[in-house]
Parts: sequence; C-alpha cells; structure tokens
Amino acid sequence: MAKALEIYTYSGADRKGASRSGEISASNLTEAKSLLRRKGISATKVRKQAKPLFTKKEKIKAADICVVSRQIATMLGAGVTLIQSLEMIGQGHANGSVRKLMAEITEEVKAGNPLSSALRKHPLYFDDLYCDLVETGEQSGALETIYDRIALYKEKAEALKSKIKKAMFYPIAVLVVAFIVTTILLVFVVPQFEEIFAGFGAELPAFTQMVLALSNFVQNYGVFILAGMIGAGIAFVRAHRKSQKLRDTVDKNILRIPVIGEILKKASIARFARTLSTTFAAGVPLIGALDSAAGASGNAVFRDAILFIRKEVAGGTQMNTAMRATGVFPDMVTQMIAIGEESGAVDDMLAKIATIYEAEVDDMVDGLTSLLEPLIMAVLGVVIGGLIIAMYLPIFQMGAIV
Repeated sequence: MAKALEIYTYSGADRKGASRSGEISASNLTEAKSLLRRKGISATKVRKQAKPLFTKKEKIKAADICVVSRQIATMLGAGVTLIQSLEMIGQGHANGSVRKLMAEITEEVKAGNPLSSALRKHPLYFDDLYCDLVETGEQSGALETIYDRIALYKEKAEALKSKIKKAMFYPIAVLVVAFIVTTILLVFVVPQFEEIFAGFGAELPAFTQMVLALSNFVQNYGVFILAGMIGAGIAFVRAHRKSQKLRDTVDKNILRIPVIGEILKKASIARFARTLSTTFAAGVPLIGALDSAAGASGNAVFRDAILFIRKEVAGGTQMNTAMRATGVFPDMVTQMIAIGEESGAVDDMLAKIATIYEAEVDDMVDGLTSLLEPLIMAVLGVVIGGLIIAMYLPIFQMGAIV
C-alpha cells in the first residue's frame, strides 16, 4: 500500500536562475527534494506544509472529475506522457482534495500498476463505467481516444444534470416563496388588523373571519407543524436511501408529473443513448454496454426496461425489437436504432439520439423557466392580494355604512 502523501512548500531557482516557489506532493522530504531536482529546480528551502488548527476538507465534486478527465484527454492528445499528465494536473488543481487524489493515482501508476487499477481504488469518484472504459483504452492502446470520449461523456452528463436541477428548482422555488410570504403575513401582519377589528363591534365578513382563524392556527400550532414537516422530510430522505422499493416507487410516480415528468423521461433517454454510444464505440460488448446504460439511466422505469432489453438481446433478439417491447421508448428512438442496426452504425445513431434528446431537455427547461417566472409573480400576487382584500373588507363595509 502506497504511503500517504504530504504537501511540501519550496523556494529556490530553476536552471536559468529564475526564482521559483510553490508546492509539491511527496511521501517524505527526501522524495520532495528528488522530485524538485528532476524538474530542474535547485531548492534552497523545502519544508512540510504546516496543517492549520481548523481544517475544512474540500469535497471532490463530479464537476472536478469532469474537468480532470478533459485535462487528461487534452494532454494525452498533445503527446504528453500519462505520468506527466497526472503529475501536472494534480499539482496544478486548486482543490486540495483533488491534488491528493491525483497524487495517489500518480504513485500507483509510477509503481507499474495500470491506470484503470489505480482508479478502481477510488470508487467514490470513478465508477465501474469510467474504469471499464479506461481499461478498454489501455488494452487497445487507444487511451487518448478513449479519454476524449470519457471527457465528452462526463461533460454531457454534467450539463444534463445541471438542466434537471434547474427544472426542479423553479417549481420548488414557487412553493417555498409563496409559503414564506404567506407565513410572514399570517404571523406578523394579520394580527395587527385583528386588534383593529376587535373595536368595530360588528360581524366581520366570512372571508376575513377565515383568514383570522388561519392566522390564529398558524400562531398557535405553526411551530409544531414546521417541526412535523422537517421530521417527515428527514424520515423520508432516510427511508429513500435505505429502501430500493421506495426509490423505485418515487421514480415511477415522478414521471407522471406534468412537464417535469416529460423532462425526466427525455433526460433518461438521453443518458441511455449517450452511455450506450460511448461504451459501444469504445469496444465494450453490447451486453456489457447495456449494463452500464441501465445503471446510468437515472430512473427505475428505464433501468428495468434496459435490463429487459439486455436479457432479450442476450437471447438473440434485435435491440430495436426489444426496445419496442418495453413500451418505454418513443417510436422515433426505436426506428433510429433499427436503422443503425441495419447500417452497422449503432453507436453513431445512439450519439445522434442523445444529441436530439439533450437539446429537447434544454428547450423544455428553458420553456419551463420562462413559464414559471410570471407564474411566481401570479402566485405571490394572488396570495398577497387575497390577504390584503380579506383585511380591508371590514374597512370597506364600514365606509359603505357611513
């Protein structure tokens, strides 16, 4: 097992006499000095970086892995060796956790282990699909080409994920803003009017009485309701993590939500097509590629459908026929796959399908955003306007009587 690496700071001069300083990762001081000599740096001072009393560990996000993949693809394409690429990326990254991760991977590769083997030791950041593709590239001697496909795949996946988050954010934002504004009015504004109405000595309109009753209910029981909602939310999240059955049920029902469900369906088809295109083009057998696509689909309905397709294809059925039998994929998708199978260009056709559906998701999310922006204003207008009308109705009645 490789020894944990430490960060060393150094200062000195390069072969041209120019001052140099910075950081370098090494397992000990001797190795740090040796690495600096190899780089042509004559170090006058090398010391282990002092650890701060309060350290905040930086998280490694999927976007970080996406950037690293593109950097590796670019450097390999430029003729830089794999070890040099890994070293430069690791030392130049702004995230300390990524620097440490890349340093560990670099040490594994320097020790003679394949890159895919080094990546498999970090399954939290490099899944089976990623490692399988790298291994395929190593075996075929086309790691540069494979990494370009991996980088493209990761970039498309991150872009699609960002769009899905954006689509889910706006409906939630509408509800949250409306809830907060209503609560503030009921708790702080309505009670002020209630004190004024107490001296009227006349029966209040039914609408006003309803709002006052709701205000009193929120003031008396609002804390308990909020605590209950938070508790129910935490319980649901925990159950969702532990129960595969619950996750599958949520996945099935979420596809029935108007607009949002359609966006998620198209996103799952795009993921399926993009994953299958990438793996199939990389030389992974179709059965294995379908396994990867099932895991990357992001929804239980499509995962089960893809696993059914895998079973049928393994039995000799054409993929387009198996896809049509699931009833999940649109006719256009199955027809394009059929054309790809006939022409022997399934991977190209899958890439086209992925591009089409990624563009459709993009357009639908933008359309949803444009629709919900005025909807937020309308909802807030109805809520606030309704409460204001309820509070001023008694005043209008008093004015009419006078």
